[in-house]
Amino acid sequence: MGVTNELFPNKRANPPGNCLFNGTPEDHTNFDAAGMQITSDTVGFTVFMRFLAPPAPSNVGIPGNPAPQSIQNGKSLFSQVHCDLCHTASLQTASSGFTSALDNQSAALYSDLLVHNMGSGLSDRVAQGAAGASEFRSAPLWGVGQRIFFLHDGRATPQNGGLLAAIQAHTSPGSEANGVVFLFNILSESQKQDLLNFLRSL
Repeated sequence: MGVTNELFPNKRANPPGNCLFNGTPEDHTNFDAAGMQITSDTVGFTVFMRFLAPPAPSNVGIPGNPAPQSIQNGKSLFSQVHCDLCHTASLQTASSGFTSALDNQSAALYSDLLVHNMGSGLSDRVAQGAAGASEFRSAPLWGVGQRIFFLHDGRATPQNGGLLAAIQAHTSPGSEANGVVFLFNILSESQKQDLLNFLRSL
């Protein structure tokens, strides 16, 4: 977001004119305050996000009110076409330094949290660290049924196909997902709908 803080004290290149003369860091620990007011906004946001409950899967509100069997079929197809190679159904948490309640829990996030080459079609011409412009971390799919914009830049929308457009965008020259999208494309239309219903249930 470009807000300077204690971990990232320097402004990004070419900040907006109204940010040029702000003191840095813009967000900092408030040593003169008391209680939770001491923490910086960045730390407060981090704590808030760290302790959010995961989205609960649901088949309520999916367009067309699909039958539970459709969602189960879609879950099987998700593995059959190998979407789960990158969108791993669950990972186990490590020991938590915050609370033992978070130790060794199964997190059904549908991501391997790894960086993959998605080819030139999804390239955003932005390199971060060692990741090139077409390399992205597998986005967690939990809660995907509650979203309307998909992919890293929100380019897949209800107007251009939403989830289906996002799946198709995974294929382009150099993409690790080309084989998976090929297998998805040879499914029958009802099988594709089952897989989409499964995704919308997450």
